[in-house]
Amino acid sequence: MIVSIQNLEDVKSFFHHLLFKERLNFHPDEDFQNYIDQETMQPTYTAQEALLRNKLIEQAFQVCEAHQVDIYQLGSDYLFKYLNIKTPKP
Repeated sequence: MIVSIQNLEDVKSFFHHLLFKERLNFHPDEDFQNYIDQETMQPTYTAQEALLRNKLIEQAFQVCEAHQVDIYQLGSDYLFKYLNIKTPKP
C-alpha cells in the first residue's frame, strides 16, 4: 500500500486498494479507527494502521480539492465498480 498521496493517481490507487485489496466498504469522512470486522467484532485496523489510513485520506482530500475533483464522487465511482453497478451516463 502507498504511504503518501501526492496526486490524483495516488488517490485512485488508495481507493482501489481499500475496496479491492482490503475489501473495505469505506466512506471518506469515516475515521479508520471506527471500522469493525463484522465476523470478529474486533477493530479492522490497529491504531498504527488506522493512523496511516487517516493520514492518507486527509492527503486525498487535499489533492482532490487542489484539482477541483469531488472526492465523494470519485469514491462512489470506485465503489460502484467494485460492486459491479452500472451508473447512468448524464
